[in-house]
Amino acid sequence: MLLSSRVAEVKGVGPALAERFEALHIRTVKDLIYFFPRKYDDFSQVTKIDDLVPGKVTIKGTVESVVGRYIKRRLHITEAIIADETSKVRAVWFNQPYRATQLAKGDEYYFSGAYDFQRNRYVLSNPATEKADSFGVSTARIVPIYRESKGLKSQQLRKVMKELLPLMDALPETLPPVLVKKFRLASVNETLKNLHFPQNTEELERAKRRTAFEELIWLITASLINKNDQAGLTGWRIDFKKPIADAFVKTLPFKMTGAQKKAAWEIFQDMESGSPMNRLVQGDVGSGKTVVGAMAAYLAAEQGYQTAFMAPTEILATQHATSIANLLEPLGVRVGLLVGSTKTAQKSQLKKKASKGDLDIIVGTHALIQGDTEFNKLGLVIIDEQHRFGVRQRSELLTKSKHMPHLLSMTATPIPRSLQLTVYGDLEVSIIDEMPKGRQPIETEVVKPAARHTVYEKIEAQIRQGRQAYVVCPLITDGINAELKSVQTEYERLNKSIFKHRQVGLLHGQMKADEKEHVMRQFKSGKLDILISTTVIEVGVDVPNATVMLIEGADRFGLAQLHQLRGRVGRGSEQSYCYLIPSGDNVSQRLRELEKSNDGFYLAEVDLKLRGPGEVYGRAQSGKLDMSFVNLADTRLIKQVRLAAAWLIQSKLSLVKYKELADKVNHYRRLTSLN
Repeated sequence: MLLSSRVAEVKGVGPALAERFEALHIRTVKDLIYFFPRKYDDFSQVTKIDDLVPGKVTIKGTVESVVGRYIKRRLHITEAIIADETSKVRAVWFNQPYRATQLAKGDEYYFSGAYDFQRNRYVLSNPATEKADSFGVSTARIVPIYRESKGLKSQQLRKVMKELLPLMDALPETLPPVLVKKFRLASVNETLKNLHFPQNTEELERAKRRTAFEELIWLITASLINKNDQAGLTGWRIDFKKPIADAFVKTLPFKMTGAQKKAAWEIFQDMESGSPMNRLVQGDVGSGKTVVGAMAAYLAAEQGYQTAFMAPTEILATQHATSIANLLEPLGVRVGLLVGSTKTAQKSQLKKKASKGDLDIIVGTHALIQGDTEFNKLGLVIIDEQHRFGVRQRSELLTKSKHMPHLLSMTATPIPRSLQLTVYGDLEVSIIDEMPKGRQPIETEVVKPAARHTVYEKIEAQIRQGRQAYVVCPLITDGINAELKSVQTEYERLNKSIFKHRQVGLLHGQMKADEKEHVMRQFKSGKLDILISTTVIEVGVDVPNATVMLIEGADRFGLAQLHQLRGRVGRGSEQSYCYLIPSGDNVSQRLRELEKSNDGFYLAEVDLKLRGPGEVYGRAQSGKLDMSFVNLADTRLIKQVRLAAAWLIQSKLSLVKYKELADKVNHYRRLTSLN
């Protein structure tokens, strides 16, 4: 049997089972071996019948009797009496008539299953059963539970995996032996066997650690190689000129924070290094990232280079264009806005200006990377909320330059340190962790649904003082769950009753672009008192006069998203408030965390622990990341893997010898490279 052998060649896999494997893209023996369990049930402790307590149990006993019968046309029951030296217990199976012939009277078996109270007595319900003298795969051990779909059952998978144990024992090592020894890792053979058939909890944890180490080294090695390649490229040299920077700072209506100045200095050093910059600026909502980006764009414009500034939505792109124009047009910088809804004639004119060099900064959405958009001398690319763009899209934008431009990514979603070390390992990171002077922390409160009227009173009080409010709902229209509010229904209700004397607006993602723009302009200009919206306002919407945020069904949103929504208020000097109303009376841990902290970096770490790596990776990077056992909160392991990856690159060890490692590293290089 080889790793490349077809699944159908494995003993016990017939045509029907092979077809089910095919539906899960399991075609070869290698695919099967690396189809890991999703969880484990511990049936390793064998209990005497006399000592049984309700729950998951394993017993070893002799079958005294077994009978099967139909009690209704479609319900078959098999009952057995099992005895050991201490007592007897009844076992019951539903709709498993084969049990009557499987169990031989007088023979000894292991039984693993749930011991619970049924029909006025305790019974062993639907237990897995295996002869006591055989190699058990479903009883008296830590039992692997696989993802069951397409008609596949865990028990079938365990039986097939058992046939592959000899092959798992003979596989060559996939990591250099020096790393296995230095970091005290289990061998690949031990790891595979203990992932599918753990000997005990310690061996299972050891196997998981080895697998996590290997998964991380693929990604981190790829990131470091990409980073080294990036450093070897020739980029535009945009020199730091102090008079230009001073001229920009003098025009600002506020004083830059120390964190903004530090981030700007790091960007300037990158741009004059001669290598293309690849930097991520992360700062909490309202920390002033756009100003730092505008300063870099001004420096580029003064030396004859263009900047492309890309945002994920038209609303955000329009807002950025306005902000940047206000900051830089008085200094002679020419700013243009190119989005999907731009009229054809105007679009054509803007593209002509961009290609001739008559625009210094072009702000836009995906329209910037469409085929016929050309630049004259693209020196800097700024991408806001960069985790929302796929790698392919970013690469397309970079190809718009005759020379590799500098790349500055910005995000208002603080990224946990452990995530920076992995997914963003090929990026330099700047952190803006200071808020502008005069900003007050937003007061956040969880309010039970029954007390919703108190929030309406607080909203009314704020409007009387000339302020504005947001009401965010999880749905556009009413769904199956009556507890979840929709913007359509809430708009009708609040507009006709509680706030009928106020100007109420409606905003959601299914509206046409020009309709959305019109509503946002009305709200921003103060013509609307309350905006009822979905999460379309989550990123970047800046209305300093809005001081109240009410989030309905708050338990239905992730922590990072709630923090982003909360950041739509508190953007002026007035005290702002955020009220979280869950869909029921239960208050989740993430709502309590949000209530007690305004620190996005702290909340990012909490979010990672609460949601796990899958969700965070999904937001962080497009493409498939094979992370089955990685715990991104395990910074100790991540540091070890970074050391191992650095050694791997410095040692110039030929990866040809380790095909699995080489293939995965190349896969992640393609996935994460911006070149």
